[in-house]
Amino acid sequence: MATPTATPIDRHAAYNKRRIFILSVIALCTAGINSATQTAIAGDLQRTFFDPIDRLRSAEMVGSVLGVAFLGFAFTIAIGSPLLDYLGMGRLLTLSSFCFLSGTLIEIFASSIAQGPDVYWVLYGAMLLVGVGWGLVETVINPLTVTLYPDEKTKRLNALHAWWPGGLIIGGVCSVALGAAGFNWQLKLGLSLIPALTFGIVCLGTKFPPTERMASGISAREMFGELLRPMFLVWFCSMFLTAATELAPGRWVDLALTRTVHMAGIWLLVYVSGLMFVMRHFAGTAVHKLSPVGLLWVSCLLG
Repeated sequence: MATPTATPIDRHAAYNKRRIFILSVIALCTAGINSATQTAIAGDLQRTFFDPIDRLRSAEMVGSVLGVAFLGFAFTIAIGSPLLDYLGMGRLLTLSSFCFLSGTLIEIFASSIAQGPDVYWVLYGAMLLVGVGWGLVETVINPLTVTLYPDEKTKRLNALHAWWPGGLIIGGVCSVALGAAGFNWQLKLGLSLIPALTFGIVCLGTKFPPTERMASGISAREMFGELLRPMFLVWFCSMFLTAATELAPGRWVDLALTRTVHMAGIWLLVYVSGLMFVMRHFAGTAVHKLSPVGLLWVSCLLG
């Protein structure tokens, strides 16, 4: 008589995986939309706020304001990741929604909050807050997806991260359309308020699981010990260079190209993001055929 096979227990059956995954997609898409609209209004910020303050340094000022978001993003991931297990994924994702909403609204109403040189610091603080929101999204959604789909990590992470360029495409195309219709920069920037509010509200009624580390009983000391492994340092440096190449110059693409080649530079961001969106949906299959390192090697060769 055959012995019956035990049915594997799904320890995440109590959580609505589909709801949480879609929530993660909306959160990351919000970050992409916000980034694209910030790129599209860089020239407006320079003309509206910084040229009247100091025309010779206005480009430097808009660069600083746009760039500080990445500082907030980086520090939030570094600080937020260790706190994730103690504060909970739901709380941090809700906080990210608040940061997106408040930072964007401060930027939209900056001229009502401060005048003259002080408006620079208002915009600086607003963009820093948006960067914190973006960092909190990345802090939560990656371990959250791995926790919910331990047997489909590569597939789900690729599908999830396709919506960063997806958000860039939505934000870029909508910004061009609104500009062509004669709408002001505040309305373009306000595009990200709708998805930010949406995922913030949905978070309040969603039950989130503990992280994979907590569920597996791995201590924080063991986790930090992984930072000293040689291959971790290799991947860290690789990601550092990749992010520096992709993210910060992307904020300048519209401002620079529009003035030098007299085309809407945001279309280049949309084009590159379209390539990323498509390739990330096929990356899961490629990883299984080439291995993660093999796929990275081919990508570097193409790059």
